[in-house]
Amino acid sequence: MGYLRPIIILVNIMSKENKSIHEFDVKLICEYFSSMERQGPGSPEVTIKALSFIDHLTNESQIADIGCGTGGQTMVMANNAPGHIVGIDLFPAFIDIFNDNVNKLNQQNRVNGIVASMENLPFQNEELDLIWSEGAIYNIGFQRGLNEWRKFLKTSGYIAVSEASWFTEERPAEIDNFWKNAYSEIDLISNKVAQMQKAGYIPMATFVLPENCWIEHFYALQIATQEKFLKKYAGNKTVEGFIAYQRHEAELYYKYKEFYGYVFYIGKKI
Repeated sequence: MGYLRPIIILVNIMSKENKSIHEFDVKLICEYFSSMERQGPGSPEVTIKALSFIDHLTNESQIADIGCGTGGQTMVMANNAPGHIVGIDLFPAFIDIFNDNVNKLNQQNRVNGIVASMENLPFQNEELDLIWSEGAIYNIGFQRGLNEWRKFLKTSGYIAVSEASWFTEERPAEIDNFWKNAYSEIDLISNKVAQMQKAGYIPMATFVLPENCWIEHFYALQIATQEKFLKKYAGNKTVEGFIAYQRHEAELYYKYKEFYGYVFYIGKKI
């Protein structure tokens, strides 16, 4: 689950300040998220629920988890669905942990992680039965991802992605401005479903991720990591700024969670 919006935000902030983000800064942020089972909101229960809407998977099915991170959700898939699974992530540190997790589960014969960009996927046209992406499609954009990845799916193949979405037509300016700056494609659930239809999929299921996916499985798990990072990298302004951003994002969620959240969108290629 490549929850790398903080990297994008940090790049934007530093660019506005006429600074450059260094590879070391990205490495720090990857180190931070590598310490957690998931790099974004989600839960094993939600992954299993989304899988329940996918029909006709067999031992021969080809599955890609795009923006897999360290593979928290991928390992749940491996334990609850047949087929061969390839995890794709841009960051080698995540893929190293991903493949270590595969080995621990003894799933090497059907699951592996590779370093690649979601903008240049290593698949043939109509090769895949299922494309999965929890909390990561925003890196390329919801509409662009649905359109560009469609060619890799077989006819009647599935796509399943979780995506930040508005629950209401109107919301307070503070959270509206925050998310529009963070991810301009955030939109109402109905508009996301319409985009999926326009891209050539039959919408098969849509459901909102429970609050515990954010609170218990994401924000609460960061508290200890934040303290360790502030101690380990005392005086590092990049680390201090990044953790301040993470804490601010969490505060906004607790304050405004009735207005937005992650939604799973599951579609079938026509």
